[in-house]
Amino acid sequence: MKALVINRAKFNLPRTAVLHMLIAGVCFALVHAAVKFLPQIPAHEIVVIRALVSLAMTWFALKRIGLSPWGQNRPMLLFRGAAGTGALLLYFYTLQNMPLATAVTIQYLHPILTVILATFFLREKANWKQWACFIASFVGVLLVRGFDARVAPLDLVLGVASAVLSAVAYNLIRALRHEDHALVVMFYLPLVSLVTVLPWTLFHFVMPTGLEWLILLFIGVFTQVAQYFMTRAYQADAAANISNLNYLGILYASAIGFLFFDEALLGLSVLGIVLIVSSAVLSTRFPSRTVPQATP
Repeated sequence: MKALVINRAKFNLPRTAVLHMLIAGVCFALVHAAVKFLPQIPAHEIVVIRALVSLAMTWFALKRIGLSPWGQNRPMLLFRGAAGTGALLLYFYTLQNMPLATAVTIQYLHPILTVILATFFLREKANWKQWACFIASFVGVLLVRGFDARVAPLDLVLGVASAVLSAVAYNLIRALRHEDHALVVMFYLPLVSLVTVLPWTLFHFVMPTGLEWLILLFIGVFTQVAQYFMTRAYQADAAANISNLNYLGILYASAIGFLFFDEALLGLSVLGIVLIVSSAVLSTRFPSRTVPQATP
């Protein structure tokens, strides 16, 4: 009976983490598309308004369950908030100043970077089968999205920096899994965003129109949902076991581009989609056996 309980815990938990990552990916894709509809609104303003919505929603959720928002490991929570804020600012900037395809491609460096950082800081090592899946997924991303020579060198550097900061934030979420509730971890991202970005935004505010306010509200709500499920996923399973699922976001983006932006898929794009889907599915079938197990 004891062995049966262990096996159930072993196999049910990753399935939950995978589902959470899939939901987060869909929500993030919708947010990325929405940002493209706001070319006149500065990236820092989008981050602030998104933070206001997220902070209110998280505060309400924490109060409902009777949990303090301040957490246990406050230095690490603040660090997570700072890394996430930096990643959001840079990524929203690249979304507005690069073609969507190129900005998304560069951002999708972060799954591999997340696993590399987890190897050194969390001692969670991916096995060779997972590494093969990561590489295949990124090749698939390049086939779907391709390269764009129109990108300025500085914009490229900022895009890579966003991916690095995202990887740092995901590792911090994983590191906090034994100390703080997912909602507490989420609370610190909008909190740090407001403290650091709001003063600048107040002096460089661009008044949105009625439709732009609705899009900004949409971004805030769906980013909150995405952050919740992504945080739960990284707290439930090792980065090496679920990080590759981030690449499925390229499929969501492709579908949105096809339906709403008249972006057709070419032959190499179809091959890339096959690579992404197959490697993402396979990566969940090759869980690392060297990583520590998460607590329930």
